[in-house]
Amino acid sequence: MVKMLMLSDGASSPADVVPALALLPHEAEVRPLAASPAEIASRSPELLLVDGTGALVNARNTVQMLGGSDLETPTVMVLAEGGLAAVSPHWLVDDILLDSAGPAEVEARIRLAAAGPQGPAAQEDVIRCGDVIVDEATYSARAGQHTLNLTYKEFELLKFMVQNPRRVFTRAQLLSEVWGYDYYGGTRTVDVHIRRLRAKLGPDHDQLITTVRNVGYSFTEARPTPQE
Repeated sequence: MVKMLMLSDGASSPADVVPALALLPHEAEVRPLAASPAEIASRSPELLLVDGTGALVNARNTVQMLGGSDLETPTVMVLAEGGLAAVSPHWLVDDILLDSAGPAEVEARIRLAAAGPQGPAAQEDVIRCGDVIVDEATYSARAGQHTLNLTYKEFELLKFMVQNPRRVFTRAQLLSEVWGYDYYGGTRTVDVHIRRLRAKLGPDHDQLITTVRNVGYSFTEARPTPQE
């Protein structure tokens, strides 16, 4: 038996969203989509179901918010068939489940999702540094609860810096590591991409990329504390 928690604004029981759950021996309760990570953690679920059959945008925002928190509970989004066209890796769910799925399929997906990643290789594509998470497998990145819309080179630059926190790199080193030795552009390219990265990180995270005068750039793990 798996202890589950369903986040839904339109159901009184999980079976209202996935009828097959009424035929399976799992423990489940319903909380609103706006439930906080702390509230979810207090119930110690082994699996989190998010109802995307109605308010799909709200459900997407919920899973992205939870993905930026410390909550490590596997997350499955329940979708109506029409929602399949909208779901993407950036939604940060571990699996999806159609609300019309039969008991055998629902049982299999619950069992596999609740088991979690098998071995360290499952997490090797995810790089974390402070509040910034870079996922190489999906070419996505987040700063806190904010998903970053990055170009390929912006992603590669951020990934390299996150992989090497606190190290100071010259513009030439960054150019070599990210653009390669055969790139004929100047180091000004690095400055332009750093500026764009800071803008996309936003005011809460732009200072994570620090300028080291007359040297280059460094990535810090936490935003500098303002001096009093």
